[in-house]
Amino acid sequence: MKKLWFALVLLTAGCVVYEPAPTYTLPPPPPVAYEPPPPPPVAYEPPPPVAIGYEPPPPQPVVSVYIEPPIDEPPPIACPWAPPPMLVEEPPPPPLPTAVWIGGFWVWHGTWVWDHGRWAEAPRPGYRWVEPYYEHRRGVVIFITGHWGAAEAVFIAPPRDRYYEVERPLPGVIAGPAPIGPEGVFVPPPPGSRLGIIIPAPVGTAPAVVTSAPAVVNVGMRITNNVNSNNTTVVNNVTNVTNVTNVTNITHVTIVAPASATATGQAVNTSVPAQAHLAAALPPVVRVAAPQPQSQQPLPAFARGRAVALPPPQPVRAVLQQPPSRPTAQPPASPAMPPRPATASPLAPHAPAPENPAAPQPMERFARPVPPPQPAPPPPSQTQPPAPQAQPGPSRIQPPAPQAQPAPSRIQPPAERPERAESHPANANPPQPAAIANKPAPPPKPAAPAAVPRNPQNPQPAPAARQEKPAGQPQGDKQSNASEKGKQNDKHKEGEKEKERVER
Repeated sequence: MKKLWFALVLLTAGCVVYEPAPTYTLPPPPPVAYEPPPPPPVAYEPPPPVAIGYEPPPPQPVVSVYIEPPIDEPPPIACPWAPPPMLVEEPPPPPLPTAVWIGGFWVWHGTWVWDHGRWAEAPRPGYRWVEPYYEHRRGVVIFITGHWGAAEAVFIAPPRDRYYEVERPLPGVIAGPAPIGPEGVFVPPPPGSRLGIIIPAPVGTAPAVVTSAPAVVNVGMRITNNVNSNNTTVVNNVTNVTNVTNVTNITHVTIVAPASATATGQAVNTSVPAQAHLAAALPPVVRVAAPQPQSQQPLPAFARGRAVALPPPQPVRAVLQQPPSRPTAQPPASPAMPPRPATASPLAPHAPAPENPAAPQPMERFARPVPPPQPAPPPPSQTQPPAPQAQPGPSRIQPPAPQAQPAPSRIQPPAERPERAESHPANANPPQPAAIANKPAPPPKPAAPAAVPRNPQNPQPAPAARQEKPAGQPQGDKQSNASEKGKQNDKHKEGEKEKERVER
């Protein structure tokens, strides 16, 4: 029993069963659907600006007159409201080289009156035209009308610390809005603008520079120019003295406005001429034409306490000018082709060229198209053959050459030949009678000079020119006379031989 247990222990200890370690396999990933790559980021493009439809307000009636400009600087005037927008005038050509364009601006005469533009000469030698002066000061407009000033005179702006009594309007005049904008020097707004808005500008700016600018509905438009300044500084031990000299040579001014200020919704940054007549000649955006004065007699300048009768106001109309449309790019026009015929027939195929142009061609070669037929010649007479047709170039007719007398022939005279039934074309061979067909070949004749072939498409040797016969002697009579003369000669010879035999 012990042995059995010992054997069982040994058997159990010697046989060890090792189980393999379990392996784990990951399941296959599920199929992934194809996804296109994301599109590249698109740069933001703002929408194009949309044109804002602007209807200019109906302008008030305008009093248009001629004002006599004063000489030298007049006293300033305090006006209770802002001048209206500018009007449009087209300056005519100057009558004289020394003429100056004046006028075309608003002046105060108990109300704002339009001083119509015109060409004029300086009243005194050495005088120049001084543009009107507008200044916004504490809700009123300090105005100095345009005038003639000496060339060496310096314009003096009204002092800021001085009080000016505001003028009263004429009876029945409705006051307008107060100036809308910053204080300082300004010019009236462009035509068709909102009433009351002012345009800041430097001193001496002609009001006509805003004629071609777009109308404004908000504050923001301004005018700038370039001024050259030469600064000279003198330094002493006691005091410092600074002399500033402004040298102004202005030919153009710049008009700047943001998009929020203009009626069209577009920003403005343009340069216009500084001279009044050149600026007034530019095409306007809003056309409000200035009416012509009813009287050619100029009114005196405004003076406090002096009443002047004004003509009745005239109605005006504002017209919004459409900007010229840009031409669209068109493809280049193709060259004009000649029109094809309505009934175009196909071209006939060309016949192959012969190998030997000098060789005679068969009769079928003459079936080609030929020029239009010539009128048929009259039928030839029985005694005279038809004359050869005239061809361009040298004449083929040659004078009759001296030939030997032909031998007597038994050929029938031409009178017995049958008449030709009809005439044949020039380029076809006429039929020959049977008697002539059996005629023996005549002796060779001298070759005729070469001629141009009748048909350029079928080059063939030209036939020899026919020999002209004398018109007064028929062919049959000539042959019979020759035979009789020959017989007489034979008889004469035989008679002479007989006489010689008798004498012997």
